[in-house]
Amino acid sequence: MTRIVDISMTLENGVPSDPPGYEFEIEYTSHQDTVAMLQSRYAGLRPDELPNSEAFALETVHLSTHNGTHVDAPWHYASRMEDGGRPRTIDEMPLDWFQRPAVKLDFRHVEDGYVVTAADLEAEFKRIEYTLRPLDIVLVNTSAGARFGSPEYARSGCGIGREATLWLCDRGVRVVGTDAWSWDAPFPYVAERYARDKDASIIWEGHKAGRHTEYCQIEKLRHLEQLPDHGFTVSCFPVKIHAASAGWTRAVAILEA
Repeated sequence: MTRIVDISMTLENGVPSDPPGYEFEIEYTSHQDTVAMLQSRYAGLRPDELPNSEAFALETVHLSTHNGTHVDAPWHYASRMEDGGRPRTIDEMPLDWFQRPAVKLDFRHVEDGYVVTAADLEAEFKRIEYTLRPLDIVLVNTSAGARFGSPEYARSGCGIGREATLWLCDRGVRVVGTDAWSWDAPFPYVAERYARDKDASIIWEGHKAGRHTEYCQIEKLRHLEQLPDHGFTVSCFPVKIHAASAGWTRAVAILEA
């Protein structure tokens, strides 16, 4: 028996899922509001000729490609790879990356702002007794997941550093995901470190690893605590948007009983 777990967030007005300045808005048009649209197309049409005197519902969504559960493309990280090549946009990514066996790593116990290292990954894979295979999808369960929908969400959870991201890429991983707002550590903690050390290499260091090896990351996943450590498949095809740095996805985990 197949069980499907929805690991995507719901786009919903008034539910915090981004820091200030990144908000989105859904405008709802009711079945009654659209009657006039039909009347403009069909001369003489009366509302009472329609079932319930209604036309249709319609929503207009004002958002960026980085609102909601989305897949970041290499183009998001930089306009040039380290070797000078052009990174691919979301519509150029190979589809066979986005439905693959997956594994979940549990870093809910680490403090907010912590930057996961390669050694941390090795220890976690050893704990769950799993050996990575090329093109496995790797999901990271952080403490941010439990705070989704609160103002604290965007500044919660750990991040995955450059070293750890490249450790995954070196083993053939090309799609990763997190239930935090970002693959990297939350901005406030990175800002504190930068103010202290003036080392700009720590800014988006996990993202910027994509300048070395192309990979895609899913951000703002949900319900990862419901998944086993491994033994499931993730399907996370991104919406095909021309020349875009990201595309929204209805990510799901597929478990076979």
